[in-house]
Amino acid sequence: MISAEEILNASILIVDDQPSNVLLLEQMLDDAGYTHVASTTDPYKVCDLHEQNRYDLILLDLQMPGMDGFQVMEELKGIESASYLPVLVITAQPGHKLRALAAGAKDFISKPFDLLEVQTRIRNMLEVRLLYKELGNYNQLLEQTVIERTAELRISEERFRRLTELSSDWYWEQDRHGEFVKIYGPVFEMLGIRVDGSSVRIDDPGVVWDEEERAVLEANLAARKPFLDFVYSRNKIDGTRQYLMVSGEPMFDLSGRFIGYRGIGKDVTDSMGSQK
Repeated sequence: MISAEEILNASILIVDDQPSNVLLLEQMLDDAGYTHVASTTDPYKVCDLHEQNRYDLILLDLQMPGMDGFQVMEELKGIESASYLPVLVITAQPGHKLRALAAGAKDFISKPFDLLEVQTRIRNMLEVRLLYKELGNYNQLLEQTVIERTAELRISEERFRRLTELSSDWYWEQDRHGEFVKIYGPVFEMLGIRVDGSSVRIDDPGVVWDEEERAVLEANLAARKPFLDFVYSRNKIDGTRQYLMVSGEPMFDLSGRFIGYRGIGKDVTDSMGSQK
């Protein structure tokens, strides 16, 4: 909510070619407690003043010589093209009210001035204007937060990938059907892997896996249990024995539904000792 103090501290510009009208409005605003009120009798200065000060409200007379209020609003639209045009028009012509609203004004004040009407319309419009600005600031903050969090996430992912590379030979992910959907690292060369469409499959004919070890691993996967440093082996085509160590954990979405596995793997043949 916008407080009364924020409304009274809002910036207001009075635009009227008649100095007497300017003085009257200034006195009315001062009596109501507004603290940031500026004025000009020159309509050609309005856009420059608004660019410099970004007023929360412009009280704009429509009938002025040289440049009327409608022309001023057209120029203001170039400044506030994607924003809220904070114009409250002042007119003694009833027929100008609808035209002014169609031109971008948000409200109007009739001449001769009615004190209560002027104070009420100004206060209501300032409240809307300040809420609009608050929403814009919030959206900018939210957008900046999203950008920062996205950058942090990318850094975190890169750090995780680097740590994975240092602690293992590859990182892997499977979907809920057991298909490999992500693999990072030189596992293609180590295990003989081919990409089949959108999935990744192990395809190394002639390799003989230790069926008992594979059965234990597949049982863990089927039970959706995490496993740590599980070692299994295979006989390669050249007759050597290769040992692989894998760790993995099941993944679940926010509703608790199983969506697959992820983990790391490492060739530990050197530490286990190769066998013919």
